[in-house]
Amino acid sequence: MDPAPGVYVGVANALAAVMLLLEFGMLRQALVRDQVRLYAAQSALISVLAVVIAADRGLPDLYALAALSGALKIVAVPYVLRRLLPGHHGRRVPGWLSPQEEHPGPWQPRDEPPGVAGSYTLSPASAVLASIALGAFGFFCLGSLHMGGLTVPTTALAIAGAMIFVAFGLMIIRRDVVSQAIGFFSLENAISLTALVMAAGLPLILETAFLFDLLVAVVVFGMLIRAHHGSAGSLSTADLTRLKG
Repeated sequence: MDPAPGVYVGVANALAAVMLLLEFGMLRQALVRDQVRLYAAQSALISVLAVVIAADRGLPDLYALAALSGALKIVAVPYVLRRLLPGHHGRRVPGWLSPQEEHPGPWQPRDEPPGVAGSYTLSPASAVLASIALGAFGFFCLGSLHMGGLTVPTTALAIAGAMIFVAFGLMIIRRDVVSQAIGFFSLENAISLTALVMAAGLPLILETAFLFDLLVAVVVFGMLIRAHHGSAGSLSTADLTRLKG
């Protein structure tokens, strides 16, 4: 007889649903600092899920993974992103905003400090609708594969598929390099969620390798953000469309 589902199945499904909602929040937020906060909250849920699985399945390695993941994703990555923001001490930096962002739409307050994210390639309403469609596509595609058994939270796995597509949407729809970096980092959170619900018993060295990949990505995006702001005077990628050959 197959074992009964563990306690963590329902918890994993609930945490995954909240993570998906935070993903939509990152897409909707007009301020980069708010996107960073939502990313930190999403990463905290990954650590909580790792602790729940470690307690339920008796996998002490996951406690170490939760601690390493929390230190990197909740503390280090948000700190680095805030430090990379021009004028992070509250001073307005000339050229931070692109010409389109100097005259924001009604969803972006005009008196915000230089933490305003780049404009949308779509209107905010269309962006949300498009991300919902992407999330539904990923949810039903991954859910239709019927992977796992009774002890695998299949709903959480399908939600992880939705998160992957919404993260890609965030990187495409938002036109500033910081939002695109956050979209990539949240994509890594979705992959971590998939790994936890599908293969929680992976050796700690393999789980740590995923975090090392994230660390490399943070370094690369940090260099990209500095280089782009230094050459363009703005973090907006809207002007890059003129590089068509």
